[in-house]
Amino acid sequence: MHLEMRDAYMLDDPEFIAWQRGKRYRPDDRHSWWRPWLDVVRATVDRGVVMRRARIVSEPISDYIRYEYDITFTNIAAGEQVRWLPRRQAKDLLVPGADLWVFDDTTVVFKHFTGDGQVDEPGMERVDDPSLATQCAVVFEAVWERAIPHDEYHP
Repeated sequence: MHLEMRDAYMLDDPEFIAWQRGKRYRPDDRHSWWRPWLDVVRATVDRGVVMRRARIVSEPISDYIRYEYDITFTNIAAGEQVRWLPRRQAKDLLVPGADLWVFDDTTVVFKHFTGDGQVDEPGMERVDDPSLATQCAVVFEAVWERAIPHDEYHP
């Protein structure tokens, strides 16, 4: 389970800058957009693991979220499930203060960013705590239940 809650990440990312300048991936040209992360997703899904990503986003969406929206077909092609939840529909959910991954009944990895979306060193914080993992999984499931599947979300 991967929960993302920021409206911008890494604004200096060369791919985001190229997108701002008009670069678009073509779904029929897989060679141009397939990247190593997608190999990890594919191999994980092929092992029978369900990978889900939920994004809580402000509307109207930021340029960065538009970029993520435009390239999400790559995640889906690799086997990841992605949903979007407009922030106004999350107002009564108590969510953690940082993006996170829940890996199992014990492990949560928090992703830390600075105010302007840069990775805040060390970037990732692994916490092995069954109680916290359960809390984060419950939050994720509440977000997931409300969120809109990618192919139905039209910002």
